[in-house]
Amino acid sequence: YGFIQDYARCIRQKLWRQKMSSDRVSNLMKGHMESLAAEGKRADGRGINEFREVKIETGMINTAEGSSMVHLGKTKVLCGIKLLIGTPYGDSPGSGTMTTSTELAPLADQSFDPGPPREASIELSRVVDRGIRESRMIDFDALCIEHGERVWMVYIDLHILDNGGNLFDCCTLAAAAALSNAKIPNVQHGIADEDVDLPVTCWPISCTFGRLGDTVILDPTSDEESVMSARLTVAHDEDGNIRAAQKGMNGAFTDAEVREAVKTARKSDNVLREALKGI
Repeated sequence: YGFIQDYARCIRQKLWRQKMSSDRVSNLMKGHMESLAAEGKRADGRGINEFREVKIETGMINTAEGSSMVHLGKTKVLCGIKLLIGTPYGDSPGSGTMTTSTELAPLADQSFDPGPPREASIELSRVVDRGIRESRMIDFDALCIEHGERVWMVYIDLHILDNGGNLFDCCTLAAAAALSNAKIPNVQHGIADEDVDLPVTCWPISCTFGRLGDTVILDPTSDEESVMSARLTVAHDEDGNIRAAQKGMNGAFTDAEVREAVKTARKSDNVLREALKGI
């Protein structure tokens, strides 16, 4: 019994030393990143208001009505669009519907847990959904097949393949790209003699900011997310109109910082929009 107690004590001491070591490394990294940000710099060489390199590919899934693969720095997201026929909601009998879901697989990040959607997955889905819905990217009235009886239901499925940070903007971009190349499967469902493009009216873009010390940065990496205190995501349409916003984490932003973030988003989103135009 004494041996077991001694062994357990050694294990506790080892775990405590590992935790203290990890905390010291985290604090050093936090201090380093905050110092860089205060000078207008980032660990990866970017300025505080610059997006990472973006790459968009479409037509990745043959069984989907639309699909895309988006790389935002080291973050990689696959999006598939599925359209099915269903019954409209009672308060909108002449409009189609949309549902957004996100899968945070452990393969993409060791912090993601297997099993049913967790809070982070639900928040991510809602933010992406809200930006698309409130910008009216999809003409839902054009998805009506038979008023009050049958409409097209749009399902947006987002799969995180590699989490390098800023999933909000990468997922919004992936969803917008996939929706832009989606086709309504009229022939498969016997609705018409040919498939047609999904009625898309605009491209919503989201820009996510993080607080590092006293500095606000755009497009945080996963390392920056691990030490920042607050997050702000702003979604807007092509005319710069704000369509959705989401504040995350325990820290706060001042009114001036929020206004400045909105201005920065309108200027900096051209990198993402140019990538969309190239698909």
